Amino acid sequence: MPILRLKDIKGMSAEDRDKKLSELRTELARLKTMVRAGGAVENPARIRELRKAIAKLLTIENEDKLGLRKTEEKPEKKTGKKEKKTK
Repeated sequence: MPILRLKDIKGMSAEDRDKKLSELRTELARLKTMVRAGGAVENPARIRELRKAIAKLLTIENEDKLGLRKTEEKPEKKTGKKEKKTK
């Protein structure tokens, strides 16, 4: 399973994000259980990836809930000229 990118998460609907969140949490719980039981995990770095993906999903959800998420806007280009301060 590839890493979730913010662009992909922002493109998902709220239902898709909830579904993906539950899938990731289930996989994380399964991997943590395997580690606690003393079993060898195929890819130990996958646990970190899952935690980060869950955090990204929750962050986007909270931004939506609070109305903080901006629409995709391109930043204004700066001219490179600096204005001089007058005394």
